[in-house]
Amino acid sequence: MSTTIRATYPVPVSDLIPAARKLAADLGETPSRNRLMKELRIGSEKAKAVLSAITAEPHLHAVPNPGTDEPTGPADVDEPEADIEVKPQVTPDAAPVPVTGQAAGTPTVPDAEKSMSSWPVLLLALPAFVAVWSGWVGLGTLTGFGVVHPLPGIADGFSINSAITLPIGVETYAAFALRVWLSGKVPASARKFAKWSALGALVLGAMGQVAFHLLEAAGVTSAPWQITTVVACLPVAVLGMGAALAHLIKVHPSDSGER
Repeated sequence: MSTTIRATYPVPVSDLIPAARKLAADLGETPSRNRLMKELRIGSEKAKAVLSAITAEPHLHAVPNPGTDEPTGPADVDEPEADIEVKPQVTPDAAPVPVTGQAAGTPTVPDAEKSMSSWPVLLLALPAFVAVWSGWVGLGTLTGFGVVHPLPGIADGFSINSAITLPIGVETYAAFALRVWLSGKVPASARKFAKWSALGALVLGAMGQVAFHLLEAAGVTSAPWQITTVVACLPVAVLGMGAALAHLIKVHPSDSGER
């Protein structure tokens, strides 16, 4: 049961308290000052300080040795404490906070933007597609475009009307360039190029429709060479403008905020 602490230097009181607690637990009662001096090999002052420390702890109590059959006395009953009048603390009701469903700092999206739909554009595009397609195909027929066999010797039975390349090329590029221009998410150079090329493609498409209807109304079966020259250059011009615009979009992606 010895709890002697051996050290070559003075042991502080804080290091002696655990040994004193263990000694009290082994004895089943609080040891006396002399017992602490004997077991811990300390002086009178330190023993007094250690005894004061362990007796001041409210949770320290005597624990009987297990296995003993000695009868124990009736448990001490704590006296009831005096009644203390406790005044209830009244907290004023807080005003209800309206729930907005959005976190603080989140920009409010107008209802008009949420409810706006793009289906009317599809409805408008359908008749325009029919008119533009028929106009370009008719103009292509008047300028020498027609049925060709693109895979001779490989698929001789496969044929295609080359006039359909005109509406696909010109009008598709115009729509693509228009979207790039209005998106605002591309570099300034790409936006500028897309703006002017989109307007040019739309004007060129309108002129092609006008030319076809004038020639058709006049009963012309073969377009003049000036119109044929311009129409023949359209597929190559559209390919070049599309490649240039795609290159400008990816040259400086970090400059998308420029204006």
